[in-house]
Amino acid sequence: MFGLGWPEVVIIAIVAILIFGPKKIPELGGVLGKSLRNFQEGIKKSDDDNVDQN
Repeated sequence: MFGLGWPEVVIIAIVAILIFGPKKIPELGGVLGKSLRNFQEGIKKSDDDNVDQN
């Protein structure tokens, strides 16, 4: 996972909770998930367009 081990992931999670608070984390996770999904769909659409043009 991006070259991160479990200790790094835990530290990042603790810092995120300290910065944003425990109530905001699920909301941020949802926004991040939607953003990644849209990004992947855009990449797939771009790839499909390139295949159609060739």
